[in-house]
Amino acid sequence: MLQIAPDLSSPFDDFAVEETKDPHPLSLFEFWPGSVFYTPIVLYWIALGLRYGDFSIPSAANPRVETGGLCGESKSGILDLAGPVANQWIAPYITHMLRKGRRDDDALAIVTAMKGKNIGFPVVIKPDIGCNGTGVKLVRSEADLLPVLKQFPSAVRILAQALAEGPVEAGLFYIREPGSSSGRITSITYKESPVLEGDGVATIRELISRDTRTNLLPDIYLPRLEGRLEEVPALGEPVQLVFTGNHCKGSIFRNGCKDATSALTRRLDEIIGDVSEFHFGRIDVKAASIDALRRGEDFEIIELNGVGSEATHIWDSRTTLREAYRAQFYHYREAFRIGALNRARGWKTCGAYTMLRYWRKQRRLLALYPLND
Repeated sequence: MLQIAPDLSSPFDDFAVEETKDPHPLSLFEFWPGSVFYTPIVLYWIALGLRYGDFSIPSAANPRVETGGLCGESKSGILDLAGPVANQWIAPYITHMLRKGRRDDDALAIVTAMKGKNIGFPVVIKPDIGCNGTGVKLVRSEADLLPVLKQFPSAVRILAQALAEGPVEAGLFYIREPGSSSGRITSITYKESPVLEGDGVATIRELISRDTRTNLLPDIYLPRLEGRLEEVPALGEPVQLVFTGNHCKGSIFRNGCKDATSALTRRLDEIIGDVSEFHFGRIDVKAASIDALRRGEDFEIIELNGVGSEATHIWDSRTTLREAYRAQFYHYREAFRIGALNRARGWKTCGAYTMLRYWRKQRRLLALYPLND
């Protein structure tokens, strides 16, 4: 008989990091190729699949979401599962299927739908099927909408979501067992967009090359600033290098696990308890402040991510490789356990073939999206 007792040990017991610690700008493994970093995780997944007799067990962890949110799922499809309580916390959004050669009509339809939801500019345009912030664009005005839409391929569904204004962006990993009214926060990550300061002399290219972190990652920052690299920002002028809060796109991630308060947990219990059969994943939010987040107040949900999401505090540059794998193995083990509990309740898994099909669909779409902001 399979042993599926909960592993309630904290996956971040090792993360008592001193705030004064000033490490190398990048951790040892932060930008290792995926084929290197994720190989042990793939092998662990295979071992768990053999143990449970189904490689797609995690897809049942969130059984109303395609593949449980492992890959190829609709972002709006997850948000649409929210009831009236949860909806109050989600940044409003609309969706639209882009048509072939009719971007003017698309723009008009999107603006009309936004007005129907009382969504004004600025707005965030993102693919309905996406990964790691690919294709996410900030549209500041109606005049900027059409040029952005022209960068997307036809026959893809996009979201237009009100820009959440909170200055603090965070990823909250949350796990709740089926049938339970309360869950637990297993990871908190604060996401910082790198901002350089002009001196009135150096170009943006030179500012990037001088910074201790950005100079190590030119392939990430230079392409999205093409056309501005020779600008000379004025003295004290801030230069934001990336908008999207994704590590692989250049944002800086900080471990905030210590802020998993009982007040924040109770708030997530209230919100996620009103999202149909959502038991495992990361909730990306914008908050008014860290203190407000600790109190479970003044934040907006940007996205709900399923079993394919990560406990992203591992990308804090102070994290050791041992700590990162410990957190990864913990969360994948829990994904299989929660999925198995739901399977015992009668929910079906999607099957390995369906997982592969959705993964291929996602990969195909990602190659067509424009560079994110």
